[in-house]
Amino acid sequence: MQQNTEKKDRKPNPRRQPKVVENDGLDKKLVNVNRVTKVVKGGRTMRFSALVVVGDKNGKIGIGTGKAAEVPNAIEKATARAKKSMVKIALEGTTIPHEVIGKYGTCSVVLMPSKEGSGVIAGGSVRPVVELCGIKDIDAKIYGSRNKINCVRATLNGLMQLRSKEEIAALRGKTVEEIL
Repeated sequence: MQQNTEKKDRKPNPRRQPKVVENDGLDKKLVNVNRVTKVVKGGRTMRFSALVVVGDKNGKIGIGTGKAAEVPNAIEKATARAKKSMVKIALEGTTIPHEVIGKYGTCSVVLMPSKEGSGVIAGGSVRPVVELCGIKDIDAKIYGSRNKINCVRATLNGLMQLRSKEEIAALRGKTVEEIL
């Protein structure tokens, strides 16, 4: 038997491709991996959902969820979605400009500015969002649901409500000195 040594018109195998390491200046943190099941006629199908937070530690942050049959694929999908949903957050030095309450579902997250050097005083799933945003001094408290996905979304909702002094002055048509 003679084997065909020519390998033409073949699709490249994605498993044989070298992994490309992305160096786009973004840090990512895996907040939660959940095993989810779907009951079908033949039994149960297991899949994994992942929650990833991506940030540049300079005021830009994004969150994403992904679901796949294997954990690495779910994380990859979540990271891609997080990069697409990046938003800019108003910071004031190492903290936030003012107190704010973020809500998502039944979860409420109270974010309060604190003095320089006090550090991040935040629990559970609020911490990675705040750290990847670049906030070094903040107090946070979660009320209501402690569900990780809801807490991350509530934190992002609160951070998106933040306004700098310059933005508020521009909205009112005044200078910063006039509103202080």
